[in-house]
Amino acid sequence: MSRTEEFEELRPLLFSIAYRILGSVSEAEDAVQETWLRFQASPARPRSVRAFLSATVTRIAIDVLRSARVRREEYVGPWLPEPLLADPYEDPERSAELADSVSTAALLLLERLSPLERAVFVLREVFGFGFPEVAAAVGRSEAACRQLAVRARRHMTEGRPRFEADRREREELASRFFDALREGDVAGLQELLAADVSMVGDGGGKAPQLARAVAGAGNVARLLASVFPRMALIDVAFEPHDVNGEPGAIFRDRDGKVLHTLALDVLDGRIQTIRAVINPDKLGHVGPVADAWAIDREARRAR
Repeated sequence: MSRTEEFEELRPLLFSIAYRILGSVSEAEDAVQETWLRFQASPARPRSVRAFLSATVTRIAIDVLRSARVRREEYVGPWLPEPLLADPYEDPERSAELADSVSTAALLLLERLSPLERAVFVLREVFGFGFPEVAAAVGRSEAACRQLAVRARRHMTEGRPRFEADRREREELASRFFDALREGDVAGLQELLAADVSMVGDGGGKAPQLARAVAGAGNVARLLASVFPRMALIDVAFEPHDVNGEPGAIFRDRDGKVLHTLALDVLDGRIQTIRAVINPDKLGHVGPVADAWAIDREARRAR
């Protein structure tokens, strides 16, 4: 098998590692490309191509994350990871675990970890790498990696909800949510929302967004029921689509350009959090991006 074939076979795994460490599709793709360049330039053939490439993409991602964390501290408004519509790495036996690890809630928990803790957690807990491989990838001893893994697991466990919703329950709830959204049905929406539900928008200062998170079932339901019918007047439509392994939707303008994505965090029979990614810089991989400012102006006039 040629180097190119070996690399392409492992590309889905490399992207999936990098995305979980970085929370960015574009940065993960860049990390994978840089990994290919280093693999191509390597004079000797590694004993284990999988171990070599996984270690290389992990080190690149750690370096990118360290610089990205500074930028995120200066980010305008709430920061959310770039939406992922499909995880290219498939493992039928662990599909549920892999989907959970790429959920927006899990990625936001990973943001609390140091870059090394995050890398160790992703390699060990998500992809099941042995500690010798993890140690080689992050440049630390096995003992140090075990300590990093313990700390990372503790942080992740403390932040996770106590009761997970099963997939069928989430999809059924999401279907009812989007039906109520189309109708602008305040009561129907409120019935599906947790009492302390919050709605968060990530525009990064580059698109109209909520000044702050909106909280409470009544407030969120009224906001949604007022905004979407107004957007529908100017032919903004949405298509239900999983976003980061969670039920969600892609909103598009009349020309089919992407306005934003929406993801629903479902727990204990109710929607706990609604997250919208509106920043155009985070949507280019989904498709051609709409002019959110122009749509906002047109929607205000239509009202």
